[in-house]
Amino acid sequence: MKIIQILPELDAGGVERGTLEVSKYLVEQGHESIVISNGGRLVEQLQAEGSRHITLPVHKKRLSSLRQVKVLRQLFEAECPDILHLRSRLPAWLAWLAWRKIDPATRPRLITTVHGFYSVNAYSAIMMKGERVICVSNSVKDYVLQNYPKVPEEKLTVIHRGVDPAEFTHGYQPTPEWKQKWEEDYPQLKGKFVVTLPGRITQLKGHSDFIELFTQLDPHKFHGLIVGDAHPKRREYAQTLQEKVRESGLTEHITFTGHRSDLREIFAVSDAVLSLTTQPESFGRTTLEALALGCPVLGYQHGGVGEILREIFPQGLVETGNMGAIAEQLKRWAQGAPKPEKGHPFTLDAMLESTLATYHYLKDPTAL
Repeated sequence: MKIIQILPELDAGGVERGTLEVSKYLVEQGHESIVISNGGRLVEQLQAEGSRHITLPVHKKRLSSLRQVKVLRQLFEAECPDILHLRSRLPAWLAWLAWRKIDPATRPRLITTVHGFYSVNAYSAIMMKGERVICVSNSVKDYVLQNYPKVPEEKLTVIHRGVDPAEFTHGYQPTPEWKQKWEEDYPQLKGKFVVTLPGRITQLKGHSDFIELFTQLDPHKFHGLIVGDAHPKRREYAQTLQEKVRESGLTEHITFTGHRSDLREIFAVSDAVLSLTTQPESFGRTTLEALALGCPVLGYQHGGVGEILREIFPQGLVETGNMGAIAEQLKRWAQGAPKPEKGHPFTLDAMLESTLATYHYLKDPTAL
């Protein structure tokens, strides 16, 4: 088969990562993989793994983007893909407007993936127009059924995101060289119960709650790590958080690491990881990554994070917004934290095999 995936850009993020994982797998299975985006730092990896990349400005919400509809239609007609997979709202609109003008007898089969709890409106409804709609969790499927009741349930397919056990191995430990550098860079962590909050710095990720949490913990026993940077448009908010840390007298007890590409290693040396997203997440990849490594996670019992914890590590479920309960749980864990067991159903192979099976089914429903 020939498959085209389309998304805004290839810089960083869960959607981008999933696109690369599917692309690599398709090539390994003997299929042809094409990705359309405005480009980004992941293009080099995509191409090195055997996919083609076509750069088009499909990422900006502006009227001039409609010029890409004709470009996309011509591209689809020239490439004759079997499957067109839409992964984000704006490029999905552009691609769908192009796709619907092609002869139904020859046009590619259409798949969309609902990656998040989008605002409910006509703009977001484009993600329900696939002939098959992939939902990245049962929470997302419930969201679609509740907010878009005209979408037939049989059109929805739940394919959970997954992590590679070979990369996120239970009990994994960083190299001695990494550990030495880490201890040199962050000596303030020595002898402390290290609690990590991963994620880009936005108001939704619960950083303010994290700082509030540390006012309830003994600073001689606990240290907080905020791992992630702020989008340029959110720098002011990041500064506000740093000011809150200073005002709370926690400068020596909460560390902002900025962007790190070694999250696996950081999880492996953390004593606990938190998920404090104030709004439900569609899946919660970092929660799964930490649990897969064997690191205990405390997370709110909503959305995809709650779904993962209920399945793998129910000891980590906490009431949304209850900082007191989290503080008490961390105090108990500091005396001896439970560890997630080895093995879980949310593997990369399961995700990839289910995605390819969906492509095959759409191309030829009688083949399966």
